[in-house]
Amino acid sequence: MQIIKDELKTAVFRKRPNRFVVECTIGKRPASAYLPNPGRLWELLVPGCRLYVRRNSPSVRMPYTVLAVEKEGKPILLHTHMTNDVAETLLKRKLIPGWEDAEIVRREAAFGESRFDFLLRRGRQEMVLEVKNCTLFRDRLAMFPDAVTRRGSRHLRGLYRLAGEGIQTGVLFVVQWPRAEYFMPEHHTDLEFAQNLLKVHDTVDIKAVSVRWNGDLSLDGTVRELIIPWEKIAKEAKDSGSYIVILYLDRDARIEIGELGTIPFRKGYYLYTGSAKRGLTKRIERHQRLRKNLFWHIDYLRGKTSFCKALPVRTSEDLECAIAADLRKIADWSVKGFGSSDCRCESHLFGMENDPVQLPAFIRMLYDYRMGRIERELTHAGTPR
Repeated sequence: MQIIKDELKTAVFRKRPNRFVVECTIGKRPASAYLPNPGRLWELLVPGCRLYVRRNSPSVRMPYTVLAVEKEGKPILLHTHMTNDVAETLLKRKLIPGWEDAEIVRREAAFGESRFDFLLRRGRQEMVLEVKNCTLFRDRLAMFPDAVTRRGSRHLRGLYRLAGEGIQTGVLFVVQWPRAEYFMPEHHTDLEFAQNLLKVHDTVDIKAVSVRWNGDLSLDGTVRELIIPWEKIAKEAKDSGSYIVILYLDRDARIEIGELGTIPFRKGYYLYTGSAKRGLTKRIERHQRLRKNLFWHIDYLRGKTSFCKALPVRTSEDLECAIAADLRKIADWSVKGFGSSDCRCESHLFGMENDPVQLPAFIRMLYDYRMGRIERELTHAGTPR
C-alpha cells in the first residue's frame, strides 16, 4: 500500500538543534530538514541513524522534510501529519479489527471548540474518531505520548463529553512498530493523559494497532491489534515512584552541602535520584524551585546550578537505590555520601561531562525502568485484554 508518493532520499542524522529541525548528511553534504514531530524521540534520533527525507519545493525555507527514521532495519514513520493518511487507508481497507463496518464521512469534524480527525458512520450511527501517532516502544510494549500533550488530554475530555451525549467516539493509536503486542499510556511523562485515558476507556472505544513499513515506505498490510492492559494501567498511573533530576554546573566550584560540609564540584551535568511514596509531582516541583528551606542535600546544590529536566519513573516499587546503582555504572564520577544517608548506597548523585540525554546508555537505562520492567511483567503474566 503506497501512501507516500514522494521521491525519497536517505540521510544520516547528526543532531537536532530544536524540536522541528534536524541537521543531517545527504550523500557527503550537510543539510537541514524540517521535522514535523514535537516528540522527544530520544531513543530514535541517535547520531548516525538513517533518516528518510523528501525534497521540498524552493518556496519552503527548509530544503528537506523528514518522513521516517530507521530502527533495527525497519522504517518508523515520524511525520505526524501523515498518520491520518495511514488511518484513512486502514479504515478504507477494513483492516482495523472491530471497525470493519466503519465508513469515512469526512476528515476533520468540529464539535464546539474541539476539532477531531475523522467523522465515521457505523451502520446508522456516526462516530467521532481521534488518531494518534505512536513512536515510543521497546520490543513488545508501545506507549504514548513521549512528551506532555495537553492537546491530547483535551481531546479525550471532548470525546468523553460527546459520548455522554449519545455520540459514538473512539481513539486510534497507530503504533509504528510491527513487533509491539501491548500498548499503554506513557504515565511517567504525562500522568494527566494516562489518567484521562483510564477514565474514559469504558465510554470511548480505544484501539491501538501496529503497522509495518517496507523499505520504500509502503505499508505491507500487516496490522495487529494490541493488548491494552487496563488493570496494569490503573496500578501504575499514580503519582508516586522515583525520579532523576538533571542539573548543570557551569564552572568548577566548592559548595557547602549541609552536614556534608564544603565539597568540590566539577563543572558538568549532575544526576540526582530520589523517590516519593506520594506527591511525586510536588517533590519534583520543589527541586525546580530556588526559593525554599534547605533540607535535603540536593537543595544546597540546586541553588548553585541550572535546572535541566526531571525524569520521573512512576511506580509503586521502590527503585531509588537500583537506579542509583545503574547510574553509577555509566557516570563519569560520583559525590560520596550525597543523598544516601538513609541507605547503603555510596551516593545518589552522579556527574557527567556531557548531557546524559545525548548518551544512548543513559536513554536505554531510563527506558528500561520506564518500559522494560513493565514489558517483562506483561510478557511473563500473559496479560489478557
